[in-house]
Amino acid sequence: MSAHIIDGKAIAAAIRQEVAEGVARLQAAHGVVPGLTVVLVGEDPASQVYVRNKEKAATTIGMNSQVIRLPASTSQEDLLALIAKLNADPTVHGILVQLPLPDHINEEAIVLAVDPHKDVDGFHPINVGRLHTGQSGLIPCTPAGILVLLDRAGIQLKGKNAVVVGRSNIVGKPAAMLLLSRHATVTICHSRTADLAAEVRRGDVVVAAVGKARLIKGDWIKPGATVIDVGTNRVDDKLVGDVDFESASQVASYITPVPGGVGPMTIAMLMKNALTAAEAAVQ
Repeated sequence: MSAHIIDGKAIAAAIRQEVAEGVARLQAAHGVVPGLTVVLVGEDPASQVYVRNKEKAATTIGMNSQVIRLPASTSQEDLLALIAKLNADPTVHGILVQLPLPDHINEEAIVLAVDPHKDVDGFHPINVGRLHTGQSGLIPCTPAGILVLLDRAGIQLKGKNAVVVGRSNIVGKPAAMLLLSRHATVTICHSRTADLAAEVRRGDVVVAAVGKARLIKGDWIKPGATVIDVGTNRVDDKLVGDVDFESASQVASYITPVPGGVGPMTIAMLMKNALTAAEAAVQ
């Protein structure tokens, strides 16, 4: 048996097309073009690549996209002043401050400064609170993308055991909340989980978001499970996930590859969040 591959590239392309249609509708109905502003502080190479991809995606689907590039020496005060200006600008519907920030800038202060209605990353405590209490809000892009991958692969979540490996605020915790909202029974594992392999084996759905290359082996996977691999680890100049794909794909019924699985969904869901924020602004 070999698992069905969940094609994140194809699903992300479909989402981008749907968002492009939504952008066109919004412009026709209200004369509003969604505006997404990305702020990049410093020269982090991975961030530069992410930001270029975000800019390209936004422009392709008809959004007004701008990237504000600031030197690494930018003070926290100046960055906060810029965010206040973007918060007040009615043509800017989505604000994303690319993380990580230089060490002298307090990330928490920056996340708090972004207007929750424009927080397309879904990191503001108000949006986090909305997610945890089942209210509508802007949802972090990667977990939102995971849910769409599961939906479009036809995976039923109600009553299933879902195991999330990783408890970050960006992926693990929000992914667990989204799975819970679909009536899955959710276990969150982490580096101090006593018998990680035994916990993972209970999962009908396994979300691996721990940042350790090939940590989760095929014999950890329950036969027929669905495996969503969020990991992106560079090993011998090659991108690999948190799951040992070769062995896991022989046991699972569905699995996402790395690259080409969760990765493309993150930017697609960012575009969806920017459209959602723009739609909310005109209501």
